[in-house]
Amino acid sequence: MGRMRPGETMARRPAKASGSIARGGGVALGEAVFRSLCEALQAGSYRAGDRLREEEVAQRLNVSRTPVREALGRLAARGFVEPAGGRGLIVRNLDISEVLELYAMREIMEGAAARLAAEHASTPEIDALGDIEQAFVAAAKTDKAEMARLNRAFHEAICRAARNRYLDNASRELQDWIALLGPTTFTVTGRPSTSHSEHQAIIAAIAARDGDKAEQLARAHIREALRCRLKLLQKQ
Repeated sequence: MGRMRPGETMARRPAKASGSIARGGGVALGEAVFRSLCEALQAGSYRAGDRLREEEVAQRLNVSRTPVREALGRLAARGFVEPAGGRGLIVRNLDISEVLELYAMREIMEGAAARLAAEHASTPEIDALGDIEQAFVAAAKTDKAEMARLNRAFHEAICRAARNRYLDNASRELQDWIALLGPTTFTVTGRPSTSHSEHQAIIAAIAARDGDKAEQLARAHIREALRCRLKLLQKQ
């Protein structure tokens, strides 16, 4: 497949970092490569310490090195990757203080999202939260990675229901940072079941239009997630 010419654009839905990106009208190629790399981080395709080289990423995505260079520059500017001694870039490994700061912000933002969702969520949106949670429970039996994906979907749905674009955008960026932390906390014994109970309680509070309770439950949910995250870090 030929290389893109300057000014050409490509499809809105970027492929995973393991395959080529489809061409078409929509998002600029550099933006699509950036999104694809962010998706790969969230999916765990890249872990802390993994090396990213322009040429290898370009070959994997079947694009020229120019949009890859642009995308890697954006990742570096956001602090997701750092120089690796002249041999490309590596995915950053967050230290414990950064982890604590990250979860402190996540607690505040998830609490605010749940409170606003209790005020603004439509009945179909609340029903959709229940549907996501049912799928989450089904995945708990076999697939921790799918549980992590559905958990992200659950929290993203609450943010959308909050009807605040700035909170939604900030929450998405926070999720990119969380992707740098490595294995999902659902690998901690007992976490899938407690998370399910916490999700159910949050949904019930949102459905009852109880903003105070929804916020309190969401914040407690994130504090428990942090406890499990620290358990995982202690094993590394």
